[in-house]
Amino acid sequence: MDTKQLQLFANLAETLHFAKTAEYMHMSASAVSRAIVRMEDELGQRLLERDNRSVRLTAAGRQFHDYAKQSLSQWQRFNAAMAQDAEHISGEVSVFCSVTAVYSVLAGILEPFRHRYPGIDIKLHTGDHAEAVSRIQAGHEDVAIAARPDKLSTKLQFQTLLHSPLLFIYPAMPCQLQQTIRDCLAQGQKLPWDKLPFIFSEHGVARARLDQWFRQQELKPNIYAQVSGNEAIVSMVGLGFGMGLVPELVLLNSPLRDQVQVLDVQPPLTPFAVGVCALTQRMDNPQLRAFWECAKASYQIDF
Repeated sequence: MDTKQLQLFANLAETLHFAKTAEYMHMSASAVSRAIVRMEDELGQRLLERDNRSVRLTAAGRQFHDYAKQSLSQWQRFNAAMAQDAEHISGEVSVFCSVTAVYSVLAGILEPFRHRYPGIDIKLHTGDHAEAVSRIQAGHEDVAIAARPDKLSTKLQFQTLLHSPLLFIYPAMPCQLQQTIRDCLAQGQKLPWDKLPFIFSEHGVARARLDQWFRQQELKPNIYAQVSGNEAIVSMVGLGFGMGLVPELVLLNSPLRDQVQVLDVQPPLTPFAVGVCALTQRMDNPQLRAFWECAKASYQIDF
């Protein structure tokens, strides 16, 4: 749970007024309400008792309010110390991410990071995004830009920076696969999903989501190929070898985006939560912490 969530709850606990907290946090009242529900789900406790006339803290809510105030106070002291010592921090921080993430996510972090921490060098490694979390768990890098796993290890810290929908894509070039899909769409027929060739990721969050989607449809996928990296999926789909599933973030930044088309599939798959990931035991590393806080400040997302 990040500092923005703690700040939101601390303010609401003091005002007991959703509209006032929404104004203070520059959010809508409905967004504040959704944030509280997510906190309660995460904690497994009711924090507030609400009716049409009043808002009250539960016993768990009072305890959590104390925790939020203490955590925010510690964070403020830490942030002040970091700001004071920023120019004197030196060393390096190792970062892992995909090539797409370098210019679509990392670029937005590096400029303020280099300005604020000129003494810290970035040691960058690139590769398949699906390997990002495992590389952090193995201790190969300090921090990674990754998709949040559906089940996050308690040994890891993850800060969401942005969300990216998962899109089904098929070839834009004339081919048998394209004709089959267009004919089905024109005639209002259901696609023969178990007959269509698919390009799958070898592993990772997108692969897990696609496997789950086929199980929910009670279908066995026709896997034409398994590849490493979402960029390779866009390439193979663009060449007419099959359909694929990729994050919108990858497609928007692909030089081959005009060679594929997006297929509207309802309901959509759960979007990627893209963010920074690190081992909890390394979070007291000043170079890592500096990078982490710059990443958070560079991407302010709504709840």
